[in-house]
Amino acid sequence: MSNRVRLGVLCLAVSLGGCSWLTGKEGFFPDNSDNYRHAKPEPTLAVPEELDGSALQEIYVIPPIRETVTASGEFEVPRPAPLVAGSAEEVVRIQRLGREEWILVSLNPGQLWPQVRGFLSSSNRPVARVEARAGLIETAWLPGADGGMQERYRFRLEQGVQRNTAELHILQMFQAGDITSWPEVSADADREKNMLRQMAQFIADNAESAPVSMMAQQALSDSGKISMQEDDQGVPYIRLVLPYHRAWASMERALKQSNFSVEDKDREKGSYHIRFVPPENDEEGWLDWLFGNDGEDHGDFGEQVYVLQMTRRSEGVQHITVSLPEHVLDPALAQKLLAVVKGNIN
Repeated sequence: MSNRVRLGVLCLAVSLGGCSWLTGKEGFFPDNSDNYRHAKPEPTLAVPEELDGSALQEIYVIPPIRETVTASGEFEVPRPAPLVAGSAEEVVRIQRLGREEWILVSLNPGQLWPQVRGFLSSSNRPVARVEARAGLIETAWLPGADGGMQERYRFRLEQGVQRNTAELHILQMFQAGDITSWPEVSADADREKNMLRQMAQFIADNAESAPVSMMAQQALSDSGKISMQEDDQGVPYIRLVLPYHRAWASMERALKQSNFSVEDKDREKGSYHIRFVPPENDEEGWLDWLFGNDGEDHGDFGEQVYVLQMTRRSEGVQHITVSLPEHVLDPALAQKLLAVVKGNIN
């Protein structure tokens, strides 16, 4: 038998025998795609007390379910909520409250973080300090405008109030006086606003191609600022993590966007007297969704006044409830009314 024939027989035998010698479990290139089925949980890595174990955290954290559903006794599956709350108007907006301004972005913090780094790099502003877990980026000392004093900036990223949003706050200071710590407010408000607008424009121009920083995303997105919860008596409320002055302003804006008219308000007591005003033609099915009486007469519900109460629970934490002036409101209806407001708070 010639060598050519022997080679042909060998190739035929290999093809008939399959390629297990290459990709089988004992082959040169084993297939590991199903190995996860046999994986076993391993104990948590123990870090000696003298070492810092803060870097050992879950990479893909499963967030807790914050929304609760009032389901006491028998009930019918409710209709989906009308889609009028929580919709993003633009990707980038500059928010203003009194003298304070910040950038609100319809991106998650993990996407905003690389944008800030990219802006500083492209504008040749060197970075002196970065702390991703705290959402802080500080520049080095930069030449002052028109030969003036040197200045530096601090950029602080926070999780936005609503889902998949982020906030960017900017602080400016000059190289004068105490330079060991940052001031409470910018030394030059105009310089801060100028930087804020440059940053906002850069983010808007590059929002569609924003990469993601997993470290910043995990650190800044673990804790939300707004959630629907229930107290021990089953009364629903909104838990809002904002300073009182900003929470009050956000509430007033949210009510205007949530089909409520404000009849009266008392900032000191934290209360709003409101009426629910559905769309004129009710194409979204507001009445049926709220009251659960599909096709039935809902009566003069438009004359009903509700009391929206915002209460300080701790520093920077507010609880928001809704009730009737002199009666207990059905928890299921209270939860629906709060859900409408919640989607528009920012």
